Amino acid sequence: MNFRTWAPILGIFCGFLAAGVHAQSTQPGDYIVAVVNSDPITNSDVRIAMQRVTKELTQQRVAVPPANELRRQVLERLINERAQLQVAAENGVRVDESAVDQAEQAVARQNQIDVAELRNRVAKDGMDAKQFRSQLRDQITLARLHEREIEARLKISESDIDTAIAEQQAGNADPLAQEINLANLLVAVPEKASNEQVAELQRKAEKILARLRAGEDFAALVQEASSADRANGGQLGLRRVDRYPPSFVAATQNLAVGGISDIVRSGAGFHILKVVEKRAPTSLNRTVVQSHARHILLRLSPQLTQAAAISQLADFKKRIEAGSTTFQALAREHSQDGSASQGGDLGWTGPGAFVPEFEEPMSRLADGQISQPVVSRFGVHLIQLIERRRVEMSEREVRESIRAQLRESRYESAFTSWAQDVRGKAFVEYREPPQ
Repeated sequence: MNFRTWAPILGIFCGFLAAGVHAQSTQPGDYIVAVVNSDPITNSDVRIAMQRVTKELTQQRVAVPPANELRRQVLERLINERAQLQVAAENGVRVDESAVDQAEQAVARQNQIDVAELRNRVAKDGMDAKQFRSQLRDQITLARLHEREIEARLKISESDIDTAIAEQQAGNADPLAQEINLANLLVAVPEKASNEQVAELQRKAEKILARLRAGEDFAALVQEASSADRANGGQLGLRRVDRYPPSFVAATQNLAVGGISDIVRSGAGFHILKVVEKRAPTSLNRTVVQSHARHILLRLSPQLTQAAAISQLADFKKRIEAGSTTFQALAREHSQDGSASQGGDLGWTGPGAFVPEFEEPMSRLADGQISQPVVSRFGVHLIQLIERRRVEMSEREVRESIRAQLRESRYESAFTSWAQDVRGKAFVEYREPPQ
């Protein structure tokens, strides 16, 4: 598997420890709280997920929602995931054991431990190795499904690219090309709410707005009172204005960064919005920064543990900096990839050429600087940045860069629409606890 081109997979597992164990049957004393088509979700599924979410939020020093609200949010997420996993099965999305093996190894490396220690830590959280691998399989399955389904919805035409280039060359006069990041606090209104319920919820939203106007922290109130996604203080992400609902844009277009909107009514309920960031579109960039680096790679094995590899590369770094040897000489003698014969030279590369856990530390190096040992999915590296340069992109590279920008700006909207479609087609039966 090529070091440069292996597709990043660590992002697949973002938040996986917060997911509930996908139980196949109820345990003694357990009971079913919801059925998604024919697939049950048990109380223990929800309880375990709530424990992990609580632990994660506490570690991040984020306020934990009230238990009833947290339970509702966790159950809805489990329902959505279960419905999407069923779509994956119906469409033949399969994950083999080798992919799960690689995923497990990747998570261990990301946490700078070996697989055995990872399983020990997971066991302390109440999940055995089989359940843990099942969670990994589910998350890979969902990632592959999302990639395939959203890909079909993200059709970027040559005309779209031409329009975007023309806008950027013209100085982005189009106001819809501006990018904004809004935070959303939602007081949800049930679909069949009575007039009295709607009025009561509106009064609740007005009280929250008054507290915000009095200076209370928006992110804290999101955690306390919002029915929408509370991650990152309710931020919806930096995106083009035309990727937000028109009502959101109208309510915030005259606000400065940090400003709070009036209450916005939508089909979901009452929204209060905060302007987190505004960014004027940049002019067309036809250049890219390339890096020229070299590395020494030690692959892990039963004979070479991660700790031993780190220690060995740290010693190499000291010897090079002391002048007793050169990076190239040690790379030729010790590096375990195809660049060894060239003294570890990786040539000139642009952004995205390497996996994130390699590229990020490399990007922080100054010319000539040597990194500390870096752990990646391939092993442990010592990296030296030789130099950087800015080069002109070809016309094809410019167009591909614009295509990537358009895809990124449209992804979230396409994913949300698709996820809502899946949820709407699923038959969900909620069940009351046994008396």
